[in-house]
Amino acid sequence: MATAYTSLKTTHSPDHVWALIGGFDSLPDWLPFIPESLASEGGRVRSLKDPDGNSIVERLVAFDDLQRSYSYTILSSPFPVTGYLSTLRVKADGQGSLVEWFGEFTPVGVSDTEAEALFKGIYEGGLQALAKTLG
Repeated sequence: MATAYTSLKTTHSPDHVWALIGGFDSLPDWLPFIPESLASEGGRVRSLKDPDGNSIVERLVAFDDLQRSYSYTILSSPFPVTGYLSTLRVKADGQGSLVEWFGEFTPVGVSDTEAEALFKGIYEGGLQALAKTLG
């Protein structure tokens, strides 16, 4: 099983950050490479489109508003992995927040290193976009 992890420290309060990113269907609010998200199944499934029109469908498997965390799996995507489970969470960190995005998955047709680099790049790009959105 391969893994990827990245984090972002920010001076914004955990509640402020969570208000922006804590909705499972809120990716278009802060992530420019996901301009479209359509919720279904009572908000437990999101169908995403990237700027190239690729479709990614994800299912929410855990949500904890008090701990500011949610986890999700990929139901379908163009990514070369299976068994994907990812978590996005916000923790208090001194006067600000620590945002963590991490996942585990089994590569299919690519090496662990290649799959890890792919998702680390996605997570890092996402948290850079979040930092820009937060200002």
